[in-house]
This record gives sequence, C-alpha cells and structure tokens, in this order.
Amino acid sequence: MTFLHYLFIAFEVVLVFNLLIGVHELGHFLAARWRGLKVERFAIWFGKPIWKKKIGGVEYAIGWIPAGGYVSLPQMATMEAIEGKTDKKAEALPNVTPLDKIIVAFAGPLFSFLLAVLFAVIVWQVGKPSNEADNTTTIGWVARTDANGLPGPAWQAGLRPGDTILEVDGQPVKHFAPTSADSVTWRIVTSTGTNIAIKYLRDGKEAMAYAVPFHRTTKWYERRALRQVLISPASKAGIYEVASNSPASLAGLKKGDQVVSLNGEKIYSCWSVVDAEAAMSNSVVKPMTLTVLRGSEKFDRTILPVKPLQPTNATPMLGIISWQGSTGTLLVHPSPLEQISASAGQIFNTFGALFSKKGEIGVQQLGGAVMIIRVYSNLFEDEDGWRRVLWFSVILNVNLALLNLLPLPVLDGGHITLSLIEAVRRRPVNGKILEKIQSGFAALLIAFMIYIAFFDAGDWFRSSRAERDVTVVFAAPK
Repeated sequence: MTFLHYLFIAFEVVLVFNLLIGVHELGHFLAARWRGLKVERFAIWFGKPIWKKKIGGVEYAIGWIPAGGYVSLPQMATMEAIEGKTDKKAEALPNVTPLDKIIVAFAGPLFSFLLAVLFAVIVWQVGKPSNEADNTTTIGWVARTDANGLPGPAWQAGLRPGDTILEVDGQPVKHFAPTSADSVTWRIVTSTGTNIAIKYLRDGKEAMAYAVPFHRTTKWYERRALRQVLISPASKAGIYEVASNSPASLAGLKKGDQVVSLNGEKIYSCWSVVDAEAAMSNSVVKPMTLTVLRGSEKFDRTILPVKPLQPTNATPMLGIISWQGSTGTLLVHPSPLEQISASAGQIFNTFGALFSKKGEIGVQQLGGAVMIIRVYSNLFEDEDGWRRVLWFSVILNVNLALLNLLPLPVLDGGHITLSLIEAVRRRPVNGKILEKIQSGFAALLIAFMIYIAFFDAGDWFRSSRAERDVTVVFAAPK
C-alpha cells in the first residue's frame, strides 16, 4: 500500500474521532449559550493547545492529548488541571441556577446519544456487513496443546471442530465474538469457576464438556491475559495468496479455492491445515491430501510440504501464505432500537464484570483513545469498512453518553451531582474544597488515560509486528 493510502486512512480516522468529540462538546456549548453562561474556550482534546483562535469572545482550540475535549465554563465547577486557568473568576460573573448547570452538563451526553441514534438510522438503511463467523457458535478449530505444550483445555475436555456450543456455564450463547453478552468468548472470559461448563451439540446429540481455562503468560508491559479454552469459530478455509514455486502453486491451487477436507476429514477452519503443517516441524513430513472446492468443481490434491528458503526458521509448508476466511458476507439491517439496546447492554455488562468480586476483568482490560483510533483505522482498511465504521460509531457514542453520566467530579455526571447537592443545600459547595476534589480527580483521570494508552499502544505495536508481511520464498522446481 502507498504512503498516500495510509495518510488518507489517518485523515479519515482523525475526522471521525473529532466528529464524535466535537458533537459531544457542541451540546455543552449550545446549552451554555442558551442558558446565558459565560463560555471561555471550546477545546477538542486536552493539554496545551497546538492551535487556537478567538472568535466572538470564545477561544477555539485543539490540544495535544487526543483523549476528549471540554468547554470551559467558569460559572460551573472548573477543572484547571485539564482546562487551564480561566480569564475571569467565577465570583465576578453572575450566578447561574443549579437547573442551568444540570441542563448544560446533560446536553453533552444527550448530543452523543442523538448522534448514536443518527448513525443507527443510517446503519439501519445502508446495512452492516455480517458473515458466518459473526453469527455462528460452531467450533472451527480446537488447539491440541497450549503454549506450554500441555493438552489444550477444550481438546482435553472433549470438544472438537464441528461441535456447536449451546451454553456456557448455563447461559445460552448465540454468537462467537465478544460484541455481546450472549457470545461464547464473553461467557468464557467472564466465567468464575474452576471448570467452565460447556453444553454442545454433536451429530444431533447434546453433551457436556468441562474445560479448565488457560491463561497465556504475559510480561509486565502486557495486559494480563484473560481466560481461554483455545477454540475459534467455524469459517470457510478460502485461499487468498499462494507463494510462487511452492508445492501448493505447483499443484495448481490458487486464490479463491476453498479447502473443505484434509486427508479425507471435513475441516471447519483454515487452522486445521496450518496446524497440520506445524505438526511436521518435529516429525516425519508426510503428504497432505486437500479436497478443494473451486466454484462447482470439487477435486483432491495430494501435496508434500517443504521447507521454504525464507524465512529460514519456517516449518514445512504447502505455500498457502494467507487465507481469506468467510466469503459469505451479507448485509443485515438491525433497527435503531436493536443497535442502541445492544450498545447499552455492552457497557452495562462490562461494568458488571469490572466490579464483580470473582471475575478477572479489571481496568487494565479497558480501552482508551488509542484503542478507538486503532479500531477505526482497521475498519477503514476493510473494503466495506465505512459501514462497519458507522456501526462502531453507534456503540462508541452510546458508551460515551453513558460513561459521562457517571457521578464523578470530572465527568458530566459529576457536574449534575454537584448541582443537585447545591439545589438541596441552597448554596454551592465550598470553592476551595471543590477545587481540591476536581484537581484530584482530574489528576487521576489523566493518569488513568496514560495507563490505558500504554497498554493500547503496546497491543497495537505488537499486533502490527505480528501482521507484518513475511516474505516466503521457495526454491525453483527442478
């Protein structure tokens, strides 16, 4: 890909990210103007401004920390640790009622929610890409061993490719991916027992498996790994790229072919082929018989894997460099209510797991601005990515609205709480006490954002290195 391509994707990501922040802050800005409050600054992002301009008595600015924004309102509880010092003291300005403050604070989350509704309506009309891996609970691959060479949890428990998971710990599941609470992955990572009870269907008969979860070993700079049983969803094993001079190329395999069986046994994922290749690294190399589907034609190819010239540490390979997985992408049209409900459910489920005494999910597993930018950049890479961007924006705006309503001093919910206290007491909270509380929570917020950004950036860097194209070179046939 060209430099201009990446530059355009970066531009799209910044544009969408700033749109979400800008609309939220616009809600505060318009409500403050409506209620007659003094507006000193309208800022996108935090920190010292890298750009600013004063128009009509309001300073518009862009900060250097890409993690939010704010509208500086000296008549409300100010946050100098984030917003900087104001030009005028609040005491020198007319008082505003608690109701005015509540309206201004609530307007930000309201605008985020309305933007989510707008995106949801657009998704409802244009559709969201969905493939079989999004909606299946059928197992495509089961690891025989874990990273330590011990038997894989699911394999040892008796689960096999082709099994359909019905329940995890007594909870019905409908999806594999963790975008909802009724997914296989979510139920596994939030399970709390020593064994994870998995009800599955095989050949029309229901059965139970009890898997002891596996934790991948992590270093100090990595997020603590959550529970796994080392399975992945069923997906078509479609060939995407074949190396020149490789055994697969010489056997006539090409892009678009789908491998449906390996050595006479049906496969449910490309990982069955990849695992069979890897298993030959320390054993005798044997021919592999692939049953291939090309259009309506089905044929067999018996191929002997060989070690490539590059990379030198590679195991014997067929020469299938990459797989394209499911090709049966369909457009689904979930209603706005379905999208909003699912998005709200995600944040409630996350908080439920976060504050669970027995669960393993902690603040370290949360994502911040860097993660959001990474997700958007990955979505824009997709051929139909703009539809996925719209769908993800629904989720993000609902989360932004709900999170900002939490009753913490640095959030909109904190302003609402302080205003309610003021209404009951009939006088504002002591300014000095409030300043200390705000500054303390602002410092904690900044530290938290840096903490999360550290793990987000590390994940992104390691993922980019792992996904970097590796040149595979095979010797020319004799």
